[in-house]
Amino acid sequence: MSYVPPHKRHDRNLTPTPFPSSARHRLHHKLSDFYWKIVYAPHSIFRWYATSSDSEALAVVPYDSALLERKYGSKPLTLAVADQANLVEEEEEERAALKGIVKKVAKSLIETGQHAMKEREESEDVKLLVVARIGKVLVPEWNSSVFINSIKNASMNEEEGLNSGLVKKTFYTNVSEEYIGEIEKLLVEKFGFKLEVAKERYYVTIIDKCQPDSTVQCKCTASNDGGLEIYKIELHQLRYMVTDISCISKNYDLRIMLSTMKKPKNLDADITNAIDQLISAAAIVSDVKGGFRWPLGEKSVADRFFVFDAWQSTVKDFSREKIRVKMRTADRFNLSTSTGEALNEVSFRFGGLSEELTDEGSIVDVIQETVDFIWDNLLSHGSGL
Repeated sequence: MSYVPPHKRHDRNLTPTPFPSSARHRLHHKLSDFYWKIVYAPHSIFRWYATSSDSEALAVVPYDSALLERKYGSKPLTLAVADQANLVEEEEEERAALKGIVKKVAKSLIETGQHAMKEREESEDVKLLVVARIGKVLVPEWNSSVFINSIKNASMNEEEGLNSGLVKKTFYTNVSEEYIGEIEKLLVEKFGFKLEVAKERYYVTIIDKCQPDSTVQCKCTASNDGGLEIYKIELHQLRYMVTDISCISKNYDLRIMLSTMKKPKNLDADITNAIDQLISAAAIVSDVKGGFRWPLGEKSVADRFFVFDAWQSTVKDFSREKIRVKMRTADRFNLSTSTGEALNEVSFRFGGLSEELTDEGSIVDVIQETVDFIWDNLLSHGSGL
């Protein structure tokens, strides 16, 4: 029998060596990151503060999240009070520190707000958004030593806080289903918030391979034939200011963010046709991830445009005076990584603040009122009626 080189030998009884799950994960993660970049404006500011400046009073503890544990390979970490016996005393000190943080946030808003307002002046289709989100500041376990050192450095540099870009972290906005139900009841029954609107929406994020730094999000409603109808198209948000606040004695943290959202104008025919083709091919199917699906081979167009993620959501907007609250429950599916997640999110819109980004006193007052309300009532489980 003639000699067969090793690289040409095949044994039908052997199973091919599987692609390592960790490598597969890294590949999908890189592809996902490449096409889903958070876009920051020039001159943007991103800061991270902790409501306790005493690094000795802080503990770094694991945070339970099955999804993030799969992503990082271990439980992510977050900040907590080191000695629970001193929780009440610690919370009083943090409340005072929070006022100082709000003043720093106001300065950052004024500084970056000038650039955001200039963008709005240049285009009528730009909308300014100043929001606060409830969530959790988390870091992967392998970054724990950097995390701890960064906390110490931030405590010694209270004026500027910590540059968020120096630590690989995430602000995880998913809260528990029990918590979001408790908060809704609390807002309506105890604080007199009114339900302004409850709506069901479908979102499709479309990527153009020729413009990987830009994404198009299509907001859709259900059509009579079980498909989707577009009612709004927006480009990705452009972030000008992001401030994360680790609220040490609480169950959840805060993020305050200034960004702009732009409606696309004069889309070329290729993009318009691709969007129409992708949306018209989708069919609502309640028992699949994301809430709808595409026929085989119809999640992309011309090997250039393709669906990045899809999600079905129920949104409720509540308001009282100047405080507006948005609660969103969503079933989200990332088609690039074939992963899904059920989301429960709570955010706050600062009413009228986008018109006052030159008046530091007004900004401090508006933010402080909302942040105080959130701190006193909404950052801990069992706030109760």
